[in-house]
Amino acid sequence: MGLFLKIFIPFLGGALAFYFYSAPQSFNEEMLRGKRVIVTGASSGIGEQMAYHLARMETHLLLTARTQAKLQKVVDQCLELGAASAHYISGSMEDPSFPEVVVKEAENTWGGLDMLILNHIGYSSGISFFDGNVGQVRKLMETNFLSYVAMTTAALPMLKESEGSIVVVSSAAGKTSFPFVAPYSATKFALDGFFSSLRHEFIIDKVNVSITLCILGYINTESAVRAVSHIIKGTPAPKEECALEIIKAGALRQRELYYPPWVVSSMVLLRVIAPEFLDSIISNSHNMENVKR
Repeated sequence: MGLFLKIFIPFLGGALAFYFYSAPQSFNEEMLRGKRVIVTGASSGIGEQMAYHLARMETHLLLTARTQAKLQKVVDQCLELGAASAHYISGSMEDPSFPEVVVKEAENTWGGLDMLILNHIGYSSGISFFDGNVGQVRKLMETNFLSYVAMTTAALPMLKESEGSIVVVSSAAGKTSFPFVAPYSATKFALDGFFSSLRHEFIIDKVNVSITLCILGYINTESAVRAVSHIIKGTPAPKEECALEIIKAGALRQRELYYPPWVVSSMVLLRVIAPEFLDSIISNSHNMENVKR
């Protein structure tokens, strides 16, 4: 029975993922041409790659991140790739007023907004046992959760007018439990709770604004590889493809995206039907000797 579960359950998860997430999609780049899009966390990693994909689709872009010099380079590249327009505004989401500043910039520049892509994350203390630092948890909640809520709140009037989309980039750590990332995981679970509840309210209130929650696994961004490559066994998925799948999911107004699909969807499924088995898989996927206490 144990061997059966080890073989069958991942196979079932992969089959379901293939059915729901690998079926032919009706996405067409024309769907996004001329659209006004905010991308946060756009100076590197997945956010940078989303900016480049959107530029090729001839969208209007407003990019934000902490580092002005990096943002300027991304904006220049976006313009070369064919963006209808590209601007940036630098600042930290640890500042509670910054989310509204970004949205106001979009309103002043375009007079409206079609898509809000929330992708930024705050710095954590790395992969380690929780050390009781409640202040670090509060700090991460401000950046990884509360700023998402603040930006959505500020952008919602424009998104309602355009019948636009909200894309929330989250993590497998926000759907199932992983060790050594307790503060980070808490912020990602919070995103799921808030935006899934908000989606219900939109449906009840007949608000035609879509919410796409993107549940990502291990992606080969520089920050992720630097943080976890010595601890997690496995090969990261490509950030370029991940970025494109996020854009497609948002444009198609999907409820959720799992990427890489078979890996993440299998974990989500196992959390429901075989949580202890999933715990053992996750534990065995870590090089415990490299984890800080």
